Amino acid sequence: MVEEEDAVRLFSARALRAKGCKVLEARTGEAAMELMDVVEEPIDLLITDAVMPEMGGPTLIKNVRDEKSDMPVICISGYAQEIFRNRLGEDQDIHFLPKPFSLAQLACKVKEVLDRVPQ
Repeated sequence: MVEEEDAVRLFSARALRAKGCKVLEARTGEAAMELMDVVEEPIDLLITDAVMPEMGGPTLIKNVRDEKSDMPVICISGYAQEIFRNRLGEDQDIHFLPKPFSLAQLACKVKEVLDRVPQ
């Protein structure tokens, strides 16, 4: 879970943990990349804010996908999906969750995305 707003990140991580997920947290795209380099167990899903200082969501997603091309991604944003798609391109298999979102919406989106991953 990569989100610079502490309240959003903490709420989201706590909610997903309550649903049985193991959640790693990072405040920035740079911190997320560093975390991915040191974590030994596989990471099943990247959830990132679209707009963050320095390394934003689109750059983070590109960097992650350069290392792991099949990484499922949920991008969260307060901006319209069209703006988000213009930054990432239409051909990307990236899921979108608009802010503000509820615990139920987040849990549903995570389940939907993970259910699509081949076992």
